[in-house]
Amino acid sequence: MRFLRFILLVALLAISFAGYAQTDVAVAANADSLSRADKIRQRGITNTSNVFIPKGLWASGLATSYSHHMNTNYQLAIVEGIYSEGYTFKVSPMVAYTIKDNMAIGVRGTYSRSNLTVDSAALRFGDEETGTEITVNDYKAVKHNYTVAAIWRQYIPLGRSKRFAIFNEISMGAGGTQSIFAADEPIKGTFEEGYTISLGVSPGLMAFATNDVAIEVNVGVMGINFSKVEQTHNQVAVGDRCTSSMNFKVNLLSIGVGLSFYL
Repeated sequence: MRFLRFILLVALLAISFAGYAQTDVAVAANADSLSRADKIRQRGITNTSNVFIPKGLWASGLATSYSHHMNTNYQLAIVEGIYSEGYTFKVSPMVAYTIKDNMAIGVRGTYSRSNLTVDSAALRFGDEETGTEITVNDYKAVKHNYTVAAIWRQYIPLGRSKRFAIFNEISMGAGGTQSIFAADEPIKGTFEEGYTISLGVSPGLMAFATNDVAIEVNVGVMGINFSKVEQTHNQVAVGDRCTSSMNFKVNLLSIGVGLSFYL
């Protein structure tokens, strides 16, 4: 009787192992039959089961920054006696539309203005008797930049959160720049005008303060830029400059903080 029970137990175990083996084979066969897009979707990064920004919403936002400085008899390394004042102002509005859950496309504009006035500064090398001194008096610089860019955004909720998410913004834009530099007495001036083309990647973090208003922080981590500038000095001499750059690093100067409205 015990022998029969032993034979029955062995048979049941064999049937169970065979069932598990068939299941594993079926899972493996199913995995092999999945397309590349399905396998990528299984990672869950772009999974829309947790809807953070639903399809059909309009988003508008505005980011601004302002900085001002004033130097009185300031010394910086080998530059002495700096009397200067200046400011930098930047504003960046954005409008986007969510074409599907957690994904939006839109347009972003950026305008910045910088103004610098140096009443006097001296660059000294060596001692007072045998050294060299270069002085700057009555120097003024004004620079304008404006850019319009098409943007694409992918929102990734943090777990099941409806309040916090990270996002990645890819932008492609074009714009122009104008600069005026003047110094000395009588005044000698230089005028520059040009254009820029750029491609950038800016990941960020956002948090909904209310159901419609979100606070966003983003920073540029990759950029490709090309610019060409034409220069006219004293309305006589003419020159031009072309520059191109590519970087894959965190750009601390591009950190932006702003408010967005999702309606």
